[in-house]
Amino acid sequence: MKNQAMIKKFDRQSKTYDKRRGSDPTDKYRARIIPEAWGKVLEVGIGAGGNFPYYNDDIELTGVDFSPEMLKAARTAAADYPFETTLVEVDVEEVQFEEDSFDTIVSTLSFCAYRDPESVLARFRKWCRPGGTILMMEHGESTNRLLAGALNVLDPVSMKVLGCHQNRNISDIVRHSDLKITKEERHLAGCLYMLWVKI
Repeated sequence: MKNQAMIKKFDRQSKTYDKRRGSDPTDKYRARIIPEAWGKVLEVGIGAGGNFPYYNDDIELTGVDFSPEMLKAARTAAADYPFETTLVEVDVEEVQFEEDSFDTIVSTLSFCAYRDPESVLARFRKWCRPGGTILMMEHGESTNRLLAGALNVLDPVSMKVLGCHQNRNISDIVRHSDLKITKEERHLAGCLYMLWVKI
């Protein structure tokens, strides 16, 4: 793994993420999109397992994250859920999976941290089977002009402290890829992006 400084930032946040599982402000949005995952599921940037309460029981989940402390929390949490879970400590920008390996790819609140989000989407396209689904719940640029300006100002500090960009337009990034958005919703002053995507 190349970015040890970034990994340490997320390691420090692992206990906070762990405590928020099931009581996070985004949970009502997770509850709407995560149950649509089916079959063999890849969750990237799985963190402490914040989506676990919303998966169906019959999925087969592979979760990847570059933070060992996040994965430690996720591994403990996974024992409380019936679906089969495999967790791998690796950076999604470096990991290799076979083409057409997954029915569903899930990404929640992780696109803020990638060095090259466009290449991550290209990987999704390769890994997702024809007829499969990519489910995204991300945060980024607001539709509110004042808030968008504030996020632009905050972005360098957020990146330095949390390893997280605040002002990426997730919808535009996906639209400029080879993927197709079939459904889109924006919430929380437009900062929360919910995207249903096909290859």
